[in-house]
Amino acid sequence: MSKVIAVFGAGTGLGASVARRFGREGMRVALVARRRERVDALAEQLAADGIEAAGFTADLGRPAEVSALIDSIRERFGRIDVIEYGPFSTEQSLTPAARTDAAVLEKGLSLFLLTPVEVVRAMLPEWTERGDGAFLLTTGVTAVHPVPGLSGPAPLGAAARNYLYSLHGELAGAGIYAGTLSVGATIARSEMSALLAGAGTSGSTGGFPVVDPDELAEQYWDMYTRRDRIEQLHPQP
Repeated sequence: MSKVIAVFGAGTGLGASVARRFGREGMRVALVARRRERVDALAEQLAADGIEAAGFTADLGRPAEVSALIDSIRERFGRIDVIEYGPFSTEQSLTPAARTDAAVLEKGLSLFLLTPVEVVRAMLPEWTERGDGAFLLTTGVTAVHPVPGLSGPAPLGAAARNYLYSLHGELAGAGIYAGTLSVGATIARSEMSALLAGAGTSGSTGGFPVVDPDELAEQYWDMYTRRDRIEQLHPQP
């Protein structure tokens, strides 16, 4: 039975590129997003490329629903080998730390920290039994290198990164890989990129460059196959 990657936050940018890159290697693809039309459209595009894919709708801001979501994916594909977790919310933005309050952090707490923890918890029994599995977490570079004026939900990404580092150290001996890709750029073809284009902005917030999501997906494939590092920053500082 061929392996399965589940892309949590399957958007038009990085999610689509990760699905396509891993799918080219023979993996079947589970696409998870809030909007049915998005995952169905992407599944059709992947099918046209000869990649088996299916869409699943979920609000990743609700960690209590993770178990049922995982069960649905397993029912369709029979297994899950890799999870890439990189949802994006247009309701969240990088703001100065001096203007960040408890409400801002609470709004993103589930999406960026609690749900990924629950996803890992739901997957560990299967991965431990098989002696293989991978959890790939996408964060912004501000989770690694705090930037004045660009805080907002960034501390949540830093907390998730802290968790992933500990997870990597605990699980590597069991054949389970945990790695994080920290992106210091606006991702082309993504929803954020489209919003910036609609606003007439050619660059990205904080002067970050624009990166092709195919480059990021290639980084993820390299991390997954080599398993020789916990973290990759892109672009390199």
